[in-house]
Amino acid sequence: MFLDHIVHFVNKKPTEVAEDWQQQGVHAVVGGQHLNWGTYNALLYTKNSYVEWLAMEEEQVARRVVHPLVELMLHDLKEGSGFGTICIRANDLEVLRKDLENKGIETTGVLYAERKTAAGSLRKWKMLFIKEEVSDSLPAPFFIEWEETDDERYELLQKEGTVNNSNLQLTIESCEFHVANPREVIEKWTSYLNVTYDHQTLFLPNTNLIFKQLKQGTKERLVSVQIKGLPNQEAIIYEQGVYRFD
Repeated sequence: MFLDHIVHFVNKKPTEVAEDWQQQGVHAVVGGQHLNWGTYNALLYTKNSYVEWLAMEEEQVARRVVHPLVELMLHDLKEGSGFGTICIRANDLEVLRKDLENKGIETTGVLYAERKTAAGSLRKWKMLFIKEEVSDSLPAPFFIEWEETDDERYELLQKEGTVNNSNLQLTIESCEFHVANPREVIEKWTSYLNVTYDHQTLFLPNTNLIFKQLKQGTKERLVSVQIKGLPNQEAIIYEQGVYRFD
């Protein structure tokens, strides 16, 4: 399994987000609209994963829809912008669903989703969530299966200008989470992801997930992302999320 993307909830419009990052010399773009969710996004692609800045476009739609990611967004945005969760790319969500449920882990079942891109095309994918209450505890990662292969998807992204050569020089090296009980979270996430780990890190093929202790009473969330490929770029604190570079 691979890190597919990081979800960063923001109150800014995608056009504003893309412009902010373009001013930093980073090629970020407006993604498009999730018409069924009432949300829209901006995107920063790397070689094999990306950052999604997700915002609410139509509040009435977002509050009406029953969807785990939208429900998490509405919960978190009450306190302001910040990192929400991460998404893991899998080859076959139906196989994964059966594997998780055989372990006694309840899921939403496979969900279908789509986004109308800024270029007007329709991108489709499948999603799978672990069933849990939305809270200040660390949300479980969710899973995605794209309609196209990775090569086909990146070819489309390059043709429409979402990805350029500078994006392909970048990788998300690590994601750092602050949680009340790192060991407990690592054991739980290992059962979801089937990856190797040590006392504070899960090792995915394309990134490391690092879990550190926080003070009790603080919300458990992703707090910083390390991006490799921009060695001269200083760290950026953006919409209550920390982006470090090397």
